[in-house]
Amino acid sequence: MKLKKHSRTIVLTALCLFAGSASAHTGNHLATGFAGGFAHPFLGLDHLLAMIAIGLWAAQQGGRALWAVPTAFVGTMLLGGILGMSGFSLPHVETGIAASVLLLGLLVATRRQWRVSAGMAIAAVFAVFHGYAHGLEMPQAASPTLYALGFVLATACLHGVGVAGSLLGRHAMQVAGIGIAASGLAMLAGM
Repeated sequence: MKLKKHSRTIVLTALCLFAGSASAHTGNHLATGFAGGFAHPFLGLDHLLAMIAIGLWAAQQGGRALWAVPTAFVGTMLLGGILGMSGFSLPHVETGIAASVLLLGLLVATRRQWRVSAGMAIAAVFAVFHGYAHGLEMPQAASPTLYALGFVLATACLHGVGVAGSLLGRHAMQVAGIGIAASGLAMLAGM
């Protein structure tokens, strides 16, 4: 009985160990404008996991952090996107993104409480890398405004998925955090 109880955790962790490196940044974009921007966060496991983790972590923190942490992420991600679109050079973007997956997963797994301002600062630092990648990957034919609106809306939706996922309970959130952290570790190891 005990093996069955832990089998989901074992399977999830094993699958996460096979995650590839940050994969949203392939350079292949079929959609432009709003659709391209909206699709980008869903196309890479790195973005998907980090943005869901922000929602999970914000829900764990509760109170004002429930809206402040995701808002800090989205706002700073937009600034990072503008940097990427403008051709600004930001070093170690893929490493920063993979590290965000690992560290956000650990924050969810450990369920540690942080001051709201500290949570916002952590989210903002990670968001710069994610936003930069979104902006850098914008297709040349895309409208920057529509593309940015797309990735901002998709990110907010993924944060909402994380917040909704928190309704599954503390244990499920901790397991999700372990899986997210394992994925981040695999991404960093694959670099």
